[in-house]
Amino acid sequence: MYQFFISAILAALFAAPTNSSVAVNTATDPGNKKAQKVTVYTTANNSNYRLTASATLSFSAYPQPFETEPAIFVDPSKKFQTFVGIGGALTDASAETFAKMSKAKQQEIIEKYFDAKKGIGYSLARTNIHSCDFSSDSYTYTKENDIELKSFSIAHDQTYRIPFIKQAIAAAGGKLALYVSPWSPPGWMKSNKEMLHGGKLLPAYYQSWANYYIKFIKAYEQEGIPVWGLSVQNEPMAVQKWESCNYTAEEERDFIKNFLGPTLFKSGMANKKLIAWDHNRDLLYHRASTILSDPAAAKYVWGIGYHWYEDWTGGGKLFDNVRRVNESFPNTHLIFTEGCAEKFDPTSTSDWRFGEAYGRSMINDFNNGTVGWTDWNILLDENGGPNHVGNFCFAPVHANTKSGEITYLNSFYYIGHFSKFIRPGAKRIISSTSRGQLLTTAFQNTDGSIIVVVMNQSNDTIPYHMSIGSKAVPVISLPHSIQTLVVD
Repeated sequence: MYQFFISAILAALFAAPTNSSVAVNTATDPGNKKAQKVTVYTTANNSNYRLTASATLSFSAYPQPFETEPAIFVDPSKKFQTFVGIGGALTDASAETFAKMSKAKQQEIIEKYFDAKKGIGYSLARTNIHSCDFSSDSYTYTKENDIELKSFSIAHDQTYRIPFIKQAIAAAGGKLALYVSPWSPPGWMKSNKEMLHGGKLLPAYYQSWANYYIKFIKAYEQEGIPVWGLSVQNEPMAVQKWESCNYTAEEERDFIKNFLGPTLFKSGMANKKLIAWDHNRDLLYHRASTILSDPAAAKYVWGIGYHWYEDWTGGGKLFDNVRRVNESFPNTHLIFTEGCAEKFDPTSTSDWRFGEAYGRSMINDFNNGTVGWTDWNILLDENGGPNHVGNFCFAPVHANTKSGEITYLNSFYYIGHFSKFIRPGAKRIISSTSRGQLLTTAFQNTDGSIIVVVMNQSNDTIPYHMSIGSKAVPVISLPHSIQTLVVD
C-alpha cells in the first residue's frame, strides 16, 4: 500500500511539468469549505525543474496522521508579521555589468528579476550612497572639505546606476521599495582621512554627514527614483580594505538620536524607514538592545538590519538571535539587508549549496519575524565583479561581458520560490513540519491565497501531506529541492 501511495503521488506531481511563468490563481476559500486546488512549483538538484509548475493537486479529507507519515501543518488562523518584500542590491557593479549587455539581454535580466509574471517579482531593493567595494573606483559626491555640501552632485551615478534603477522600477510595475546605505563618509570627515580601512566619523562632521543623506535622497527623488528608507552604516563593526566606517553601539545610538533622526524629521523625511545595525547576526541583539532601549533614539528607528557573513552557510545556527530581537522589541521591524556567497570561483556556479544557503536563511529568518529580505548584487560579471579591491563574489545571475552569455545560479530560483509568490502586505502564518529534513514557512497574501514553501535539505525523497485543517494534499519532495505550494 505504501509503495502504491508513493507511486500515485509521483505520477500526479511530476507527470506534466509546465512553464514556470504560470500565473498564480487567487484563493477564495482558505477555510477549505470548497474543494481547493494546490499548484506545486519545484526546483530540484539533478533535474530540469527550475521554478517549474510541476503539478496541480486537490484537497481531500485528512484524518489524524501517524508518526510514520511526514507532514506539513498549515494554520492560516495564526497570523504574524506583515511582509514588506524580497529583492537585491542595485550596485555600481550590477549597473556597469548590465550596461555592457545587449538590449535583449538587458530586458531579459530586468524582466526575470522584477516582473512578477515573467520573472520572480522583486519588490525590494538596496543601493549604495557613493562608492562601495562593488564599484569600479572610490568616489564621493562632494569636493574636499566642503562641510556645507555646496558641491554635492550625483553626476557620477547618471551614467550607469540611475538608468539601471529606473528600468528596475518600471519592470516592477512602477513601484519598488528602495533603501540606501553608505559604506563610508568622505575621507575628510573621518579619523583616518580615507574612505577605506575603517576609521571613525569625526564629531565635528556629524551634522554635515547627516545632511549628506538628505542631499542624496533629494537628488535621487529629483531623478524620479523614490527612496523608501535608509540604513545608518553598512557593517559598522568591520574594518575592511574597502569603504568602511566604525561605530560602537553607543556611537550609532547617539548619531541617530542627536543628528540623523532629527535631521530626517526637520527635512520632511520622517516617513523614511531608518534601519540601524546593518551587520551580522552575531552581535544583532547587543546592537538592537543598546539602540532600542533608549527611547530618544528608538523613536527614529523603523528597523534593525542584518547580514549573514558570520556564517553564510547557516551552520552557525544564529537564527535565534533574530528571534530574540523580535521577542524583545516586537514593534521594531527586522530586515535582512545583505548576503551572498563569497570568494567567486567560475567553476563553482552550479554548486547546489548556494541555493540551499538562501533557502535555509530565508525560511528561518521569516519564521523568526523578519519582514523583508535583500540579497547583495543582483548581477555581476564573469569575474564576480567589477570590484575595485578584488573582493569578488557570487550573485544569483552572472553575465559574461565578452560572450554575452547569462548564467542563472540555483540561488536565483531558490529566492524566486519566495519572491514570486509572497507579495508585499502578506501575513506570515503557521507552517509546522514533522520532519527535520523538511524546512517550511508560509504566508497568506492580501488576496487570500496561501503560499507554503517547503525545502528538502536531505538526500532522500520524502512523501508528505500538506494539511490545512482537516484536509490535505499528498506531495513528494525530491532530494535537495525546494517547492512552493500555492493554495487556490
